[in-house]
Amino acid sequence: MRIVDIIIKKRDKQELSSEEINFFIDEFAKGNVPDYQASAWAMAVLLNGMTPRETTTLTMAMVNSGEIIDLSDAVEIAVDKHSTGGVGDKTTLVVEPVVAACGLPVGKMSGRGLGFSGGTLDKMESVPGFRTDLDTEEFLKQLNEIGLVLTGQTGDLAPADGKLYALRDVTGTVPSLPLIASSIMSKKIAAGAHRIVLDVKLGLGAFMETEEEARVLAEIMVKIGDLAGRKTVALLSDMNQPLGVAVGNSLEVIEAIDTLKGKGPEDFYLHCLEVAAHMLHLGGKADSPKSAEKMVAQAIQDGSGLEMFRKLVIAQEGDVSYIDNPEKFLKANFIEEVLAPEEGYIKEINARKVGELSVELGAGRTKKTDPVDHAVGLMIHRNVGDYVKKGDLLATIHANQEEMVKYSREILLDTHKFSDAEVEPIPLFYGVID
Repeated sequence: MRIVDIIIKKRDKQELSSEEINFFIDEFAKGNVPDYQASAWAMAVLLNGMTPRETTTLTMAMVNSGEIIDLSDAVEIAVDKHSTGGVGDKTTLVVEPVVAACGLPVGKMSGRGLGFSGGTLDKMESVPGFRTDLDTEEFLKQLNEIGLVLTGQTGDLAPADGKLYALRDVTGTVPSLPLIASSIMSKKIAAGAHRIVLDVKLGLGAFMETEEEARVLAEIMVKIGDLAGRKTVALLSDMNQPLGVAVGNSLEVIEAIDTLKGKGPEDFYLHCLEVAAHMLHLGGKADSPKSAEKMVAQAIQDGSGLEMFRKLVIAQEGDVSYIDNPEKFLKANFIEEVLAPEEGYIKEINARKVGELSVELGAGRTKKTDPVDHAVGLMIHRNVGDYVKKGDLLATIHANQEEMVKYSREILLDTHKFSDAEVEPIPLFYGVID
């Protein structure tokens, strides 16, 4: 079997056999496939696509390229969630403690932010001392003891995916839906999740800008989960405007704490309610997502979700006093309000522009080696459909460089679009794929 023949076959729009896909990924993982051949193959996949069977085979080949964590010895059923990335998406920090508080263990390996989407690990590292480098033994021990883990992915999980992604990033092949789907699902399956809820974002601040694109990606990933023996459900959710109010690192952690106290922004709370309910239903803790919503609301109302978040922070050596007293979080040097320049209904708050501005402030990174400033960020106080008067508060800038304040104000005013006519609010969700 020759690598060039596999490339030619996919170039000519033919379906690859399982043996061909497994051979290609195995040789690639071993370093026997040069970058130029791997890039050519990725481009052929981008242009000609893959069948569900091919995509599942590719996913499992990448899973088998490294360590596979077996969570069965630690818990009977482990559930996980994955978001395709968004602006102000701190959902994990609320959903996972609440789900664990309801008796369903959650073991999550998460990532760092790159580009305009924030990373869960960056947010949690706003808490001094919080460890994100647990090894497999520590991961399993903590999952068994408290039913909740949130740590970084080890380099041994799906290493072929890591190598392939690095090539895709510099060869213009990132948008391939089969490659996106297999990348996401290979890491989830290798990390041992028995049940998976996917939060697939769509809109201005998402990788998939249209509902059609998001739906196709969701259907591919759910099919992979099905064929791989993992119960999977995907929610199509909005990312045309930031989720919640806070966009940043410590700002988002504070908002998550407020939400666990029942005091968070309504749109963010409702989003968390929906995602957590689907996790509990998928994990067999409720007969339906609707009945699971009552369990989620109760876990927030009685404080058990917040207490589980405290246990997580303590278990991973974070300073829990920051959770108990959020005013301790590091604050930016300059905190400035942005007021509405006119009266009217808000018809657009461009999530991508907000996310990109937060990166420029220092809350995110454009390269993996960039440092992150945990104190800076933005607060977006309004939603599409809101009516504002001139002088009403639109946003708050948290910056550590004075010159960024004026610049940020100009960007935020450009980000908000107004209308004299009434504007319908944007839906939180567009559908469920299961």
